[in-house]
Amino acid sequence: MIDLLLRVLEFATPILVLIALGLFGAGTLMEMGLVHGLSRLTKPIFSFTRLPEVCASAFVVALGSAVAANSMVARFRDDGLLDEKEVILCAIMNSIPVYIRELFTYQLPIVLPALGLLVGGLYAGVFVITALVKITAVVVLSRLLLDEDRCKVPKNSPPPQRASLKEAVVRVFRREKRLFLKIAAIYLSMTTLVFVLRDRGFFELFSVLPLAELFGIPPESIVPLTTYVASPIVGISMLGPMIHSGGISAVQAMIVLMLGSLFMLPLFAVRSLLPRYVAIFGPRLGAMIVLFSTGSSMLVRFAILVVLLVIA
Repeated sequence: MIDLLLRVLEFATPILVLIALGLFGAGTLMEMGLVHGLSRLTKPIFSFTRLPEVCASAFVVALGSAVAANSMVARFRDDGLLDEKEVILCAIMNSIPVYIRELFTYQLPIVLPALGLLVGGLYAGVFVITALVKITAVVVLSRLLLDEDRCKVPKNSPPPQRASLKEAVVRVFRREKRLFLKIAAIYLSMTTLVFVLRDRGFFELFSVLPLAELFGIPPESIVPLTTYVASPIVGISMLGPMIHSGGISAVQAMIVLMLGSLFMLPLFAVRSLLPRYVAIFGPRLGAMIVLFSTGSSMLVRFAILVVLLVIA
């Protein structure tokens, strides 16, 4: 039991630190009247949507940390600046910078050398397509579901009152400490549950072997496919030599990667994303955001898988 709690704390502490920075940082920015100024930096991106300007401010923070940005969104919702539909769409937009960072920190330095220029380039392209699909979905849904200019600041409105940094920090700490403790309690509870399920082999019940055989993949690719579900980097490392030696074609390699993704994404969502989003946004909204984000990512992989199967 003690070992379990230590592992949970080791995993959860860095995330809770980011949540705290985002929550208290968002409040400090609002108290200092800097929210409107931040939103101008991303105005071109958000000009195609009907999302409020405060979402643009959170997007700037998401370039550094999606957790901190989503903590800002939660604060905006609690302050009445965002309704539930806007929260969901804004949280989806906050996930886009992750794809940008992963392109330069994961795809180019790790995946491309491991899989080769063709397969590695195609695999990186899947991430780009996923990001574009999510942006398009946010643009379309915001125009269908949201009122135009609901939260725009009038041109002739007086400038917001700005507190000093010291005053802002004191006010925000007094106001947000109870909310942070609530988020921390929920996140630690969810993370503990996930760790218990993992220790009892719950996630290993999802075997990829029967389905893999239906897609005509070489038998030797079953191991990297199964490994990919648990660890994409290890799975890619095992698949790379098979590609370079000609043991598997580029199309078959992409089928393996897409199949692995279809199994890995929901497991990753349950193990990592769900506790985080539930802690920040609550059970219902958090689950809806994870379902939207994971579902759209899986839809892209499934569509690409179908195309690959037609080509193969």
